[in-house]
Amino acid sequence: MALRGVVFLSCLALLGGCSTAQQVRGGFNDAAASPLVDFNVRREQIPTVLLQAQANPYDQRNLNQCSTIGAEVLRLDEALGPDRDEPPAPDNPTLNERAQDALASAMLDAIRNTVTDFIPYRSWIRQLSGAQARSKAVQDAIEAGRLRRAFLKGLGMRENCAPPAAPAWFRPTGGSRR
Repeated sequence: MALRGVVFLSCLALLGGCSTAQQVRGGFNDAAASPLVDFNVRREQIPTVLLQAQANPYDQRNLNQCSTIGAEVLRLDEALGPDRDEPPAPDNPTLNERAQDALASAMLDAIRNTVTDFIPYRSWIRQLSGAQARSKAVQDAIEAGRLRRAFLKGLGMRENCAPPAAPAWFRPTGGSRR
């Protein structure tokens, strides 16, 4: 345990003011608070759009125009992040930037693992506190949101809509319905 702390502090000292240290500082509170999630004291909020998707992923009410389909897809993108069909960001990160991101991620994982290693019978505590059930509910909502987004993009293709109401690669034939 002490060795991990020494390695962490050494790495942090070496990194000083670079972006990796800033990323670690930014994510440190979340990593250090991970036991609160295990005890179900700190709960991740599920965005409303995902709860709606979970309740009825194939709901077609008010989706009679490309603009409304696109708006719904954008709401899901905001909650879920970009879809797999989205092109990568135009600013391709350099090898150095990717290495810094990987290092920051590894350091935050080490912090999270070190903090949660102190919890005896962690899986039982997660089960008894309800944290495991909450984690499953969050994952179910994310899955429903992804399913809804795919459904909406298929609906957008059928209606001959332009992206974001359809996949990024889709090109409407003729004039798309607005």
